[in-house]
Amino acid sequence: MKKHNPGFEQLCEAARKNVHEVSIQQVKEMMDKGTIPLVLDVREESEFQKDHIPGAKHLGRGVLERDIETIVPDKATPMVLYCGGGYRSALAAESIQKMGYTNVLSMDGGYRGWNEASYPLVKE
Repeated sequence: MKKHNPGFEQLCEAARKNVHEVSIQQVKEMMDKGTIPLVLDVREESEFQKDHIPGAKHLGRGVLERDIETIVPDKATPMVLYCGGGYRSALAAESIQKMGYTNVLSMDGGYRGWNEASYPLVKE
């Protein structure tokens, strides 16, 4: 597992206090039941291209705030954000909540947790 820099970890821990986190199991259940209409992968394009959660749309962390309103104009849209392990998605969720999005979840454990649970992935 990648070791992150302390300043980044502090920033992420602060963000996690302001966002709703859900487990990979909860996300899988929501997807199986069809109760989550939007899953956003906020990893880098190269990570998304390698493989991603089925049905996920890509919106990289670097352009998220710039493009989110074009891709998701309804700020009440329920969505789950995920990244590699749950850090970037927490930052992303906090950021778009500040932009007025009201139904945002961050998947704790991210892609790595999903993959470790042997849940399905789509290869491009």
